[in-house]
Amino acid sequence: MTKYTPTKRGAALLQDPLLNKGTSFSAAERDALGLRGLLPPRVMTQHEQQRRVLESVRHEPTDLGKYLDLLSVLDRNEALYYQVIINNLVEMMPIIYTPTVGLACQRWGEIFRRSRGLYLTSEDRGHVISVMRNWPYTDIRMIVVTDGERILGLGDLGANGMGIPVGKLSLYTACAGIHPAQCMPVTLDVGTNNDSLLDNPNYIGRAVPRLRGPAYAELVDEFVSAVQELYPHACLQFEDFGNSNAFRFLQKYRDDICMFNDDIQGTAGVVLAGLYSASRMTGVKLTDMRFLFLGAGEAGIGIGDLIVEALKAEGVSNAAAHRQCWFMDSKGLVVQDRSDLVDHKVRFAHEHLPVADLLTAVEILKPHALIGVSGRASAFSQPIVAAMAQHNARPIILALSNPTSQSECTAEEAYAWSDGRAIFASGSPFAPVTHSGRVHVPGQGNNAYIFPGVGLGVVATEATRVTNEMFFVAAKTLAACVTDEDMALGRIYPDLSRIREVSTSIAIAVADVVFARRLTKMPRPSDLPGYINSQMYHPDYVDYLAT
Repeated sequence: MTKYTPTKRGAALLQDPLLNKGTSFSAAERDALGLRGLLPPRVMTQHEQQRRVLESVRHEPTDLGKYLDLLSVLDRNEALYYQVIINNLVEMMPIIYTPTVGLACQRWGEIFRRSRGLYLTSEDRGHVISVMRNWPYTDIRMIVVTDGERILGLGDLGANGMGIPVGKLSLYTACAGIHPAQCMPVTLDVGTNNDSLLDNPNYIGRAVPRLRGPAYAELVDEFVSAVQELYPHACLQFEDFGNSNAFRFLQKYRDDICMFNDDIQGTAGVVLAGLYSASRMTGVKLTDMRFLFLGAGEAGIGIGDLIVEALKAEGVSNAAAHRQCWFMDSKGLVVQDRSDLVDHKVRFAHEHLPVADLLTAVEILKPHALIGVSGRASAFSQPIVAAMAQHNARPIILALSNPTSQSECTAEEAYAWSDGRAIFASGSPFAPVTHSGRVHVPGQGNNAYIFPGVGLGVVATEATRVTNEMFFVAAKTLAACVTDEDMALGRIYPDLSRIREVSTSIAIAVADVVFARRLTKMPRPSDLPGYINSQMYHPDYVDYLAT
C-alpha cells in the first residue's frame, strides 16, 4: 500500500486533507513541522475527533445538512472522514451516497464549496491530456467518470453529476480500502438538456445543449487514451451515462482496456447475489425461476445478461436461459414482433403476443421475481404485488430504482400487499417493517456490495481487463456471505456493517480470476488473501516523526 508522508510544513500542511491530522498532531510534530500556534493547544486522539464529528453530524436536522457537514470533514482531513464512515457505515452510507447524494447532485450549484474531481469539457478537445496533468496525484488506480446524463433515477443533471463519482470513490476507500490519493473523480461536462439547469444562475456547468455525435465520441476517445497514457494501471468505471452511450462504450472499450460500467455490470452482480440468497429462502432453484423486469435500460439488461451467464453455468442452454428473462419497457412487453427495439433489447425479445401493462404480464408469465429498474415511483401497485403473492408462496420483489423517491414500491407496501410473504430488497434503504407481529428487515441491493471489492481485486493485481466472470464470482461470493441469521430476518444481503469484510472476500475471488485467466503480468502471490489485505488503506493516523 502506498504511504504518503508530509513534504509540506506549517499552514500548507494543514490545508492538505490527505496529510492533515488537525488537533491530533502531537506536541513534537507541531514543533518539528512548524505547526506550533497554528492549532488549539489541546492534543486530541483520533477517537476524540470522531466523537466530535459524530455529534456535529447528528445535530444537523436534514440529511443534506449531514452530507455537507461530512463533506467539510473530507475537505480538511480525509483520514478522519474515513474513520467516521468505516466505523458508522450503516448510519453514514445513506448520507454520503444514495439516497442523499441524489439531492446533493440536484443542488450541486447551490451547495458548492470546494472543487473535488476533474472537469473536462468539449472545449478541452485536443488538450485533454494536458488538462488531466493538472491533477495533483500520479499513481491513479481507480477512476469513476460520468457525463451526468442519467444520474440515478433523476435524469440529466449535467455537471451537477460530479456528486456521483465523488461518492462512488468515497465508497471504494471506505468499503474496500483503495487509497484516496489513488482515486480520481471525473465529469465530462458536455452540456445538458435540462432546461431548469440551463436557466439556473447557480448551475456550475456549461449552460449549453448536450454535445452529440462524432464530436462527443472524439472527446470520450481522447479521454480514454489519456487515461491509458497517464495512468497505465488504472481501472476506469463508467457511471450514469445515457443508455445508448453506456452500452456503446462498454462494447467499444471492454476488450481493450481495464474498464467496466457499474450501472450495467455492478448492478447485475448485486442482483444476482440477491437472487441466489432468495433461492435459498424459497427453495426454488435459480434454474427453475422466471424473471420479469420493469425497465429495459442498462441496469435491467445488465442484470439479464449476468443471470443468463449464471444459468448457463448451471447447464441451461443459451436460448433457454434468455427465455427465463422477460422485460417490460415503456411500450409494453419486449416481444419479437415489435419493430421499435434498440439493439440491447433484441436478445431478450421473445415470441409472444403483445402485453401493454405490468399487471397483465405478471398474471400471464407468473414470474418468481419481479425486478424494478424503471426509475418509476410506485410502479409496483397493490394489484401487481398481490398477483405476485398469488402465484408464489414467497414472491421476490426487488424495487431497485434510486433514490428512495423513485422506488417502485416501499418495503411496507411489499410486505402488506403480500401478507408478509414477500422477499423484498430495494436500491435505497428502508427501515425494518413489523407486519402481523413479525419484524422484516429489507435488503438493500446496493452496488456498494459489489463494485468496491471488484475494484480492489482488479487494481491490486494490476489487471488489464475487467470481465463478466469477475462479476459472476463477486455475486457468488456476496451470496455466500449471507448468514442464516440474515435470512431469518428476511434479508438477502449481509448487514452493511460487514461490507469491508465482504469486499475483501470479493477482491480475493476476483484476484483469483485475474491470475487464473492470466490478465496480469504480476506473479501470483503465495498468500493471496494476505496480499490483498496488505493493499488496503486503513485511515489510522501516522506518526510523521517516525517515518
